[in-house]
Amino acid sequence: MPAIPFPKRKVPLEVAREELRLLERTYPDAKTALDYRDEFTLLIAVILSAQTTDAGVNRVTPFLFEKYPTPQALANAKVADVEKIIKPTGFFHSKAKSITNAAKAIVERCGGKVPRDRETLETIPGVGRKTASVVMAVAFGEPAIAVDTHVFRVSHRLGLTLGKKPRDVEDDLAKLVPKKKWGDVSHWLILHGRAICKAPWPLCEECPLVKLCPTPPLRARVRRGRPSSER
Repeated sequence: MPAIPFPKRKVPLEVAREELRLLERTYPDAKTALDYRDEFTLLIAVILSAQTTDAGVNRVTPFLFEKYPTPQALANAKVADVEKIIKPTGFFHSKAKSITNAAKAIVERCGGKVPRDRETLETIPGVGRKTASVVMAVAFGEPAIAVDTHVFRVSHRLGLTLGKKPRDVEDDLAKLVPKKKWGDVSHWLILHGRAICKAPWPLCEECPLVKLCPTPPLRARVRRGRPSSER
């Protein structure tokens, strides 16, 4: 199935801001779908969420945190034992190493507490900019925009960015919403990407932004013929 091309130009500023206002009204209670109880469990859940679904992570984390409820406990865990628990999330060999090493770093370098500043967070094994942004925004209420595949795709389809890299998309979004809503904009775009603006075949006729969106609506492509799998 061929990919739907992104628009080649950004929408005007007033259109971009109206798109985001509509998303905010559509998803007023947007929040992370990951289950967590504190900043430590959120951090581990976000690391585990790579290349899998939040629902899949939520199925294994109750067992993981029952056995290893603190950074100290996970830091002392045998990697093989952790692998058995998180195997359903995929890439479990590397993820088990990442989360046990992350726990060790938190214990040894951060006094057993997850740091709230980006610079320190990004020194923890398994934590890149996106993961740090999620923890900062969700756990600590700090202004941070997390760009995952949904945010990247939907931002491009709506003409909010032409950025080639996640950081470019993040910078463009930061210019469009007040700093106090940086954490929210990620959730709006993620929920819209999951519910409506799906990859590779969006549900344009159900989209509240269809009249503003610069990407040709689905019905126009349907008239030219669906992919073979849709016929």
